[in-house]
Amino acid sequence: MPKRILIADDDEVLREVIRRFLESHTTCEVCGEAVNGADAIAKAETLNPDLILLDYLMPGMNGIETGAVLKAMMPEVPVILFTGEDSWAIQSAAMSAGIKAVVPKPQMGRLAGRVVSLLD
Repeated sequence: MPKRILIADDDEVLREVIRRFLESHTTCEVCGEAVNGADAIAKAETLNPDLILLDYLMPGMNGIETGAVLKAMMPEVPVILFTGEDSWAIQSAAMSAGIKAVVPKPQMGRLAGRVVSLLD
């Protein structure tokens, strides 16, 4: 049975790009998509993903705030922050929230490797 990933990003086109990329570069399947942090939390509860991928900048709660809630709910599920704003401050805040990895959007090629390493 393939590992299941939940993608949360407010950009519909980017969610589709990420979905296609992950499904063609890993043995994982995308089990759901969320448009913001609250949607990601609700879908994580019902879909029980093996990994959650969060955009940093989303309406309402950002990816770090969402990640902290998800880690409290599902501490065993790894969370990756996928961000266009890569900085030490974001990385530090993400790690403090329990997020396992931060991958800059311009380095999408690294995303598949991080997903696979966190699911092994």
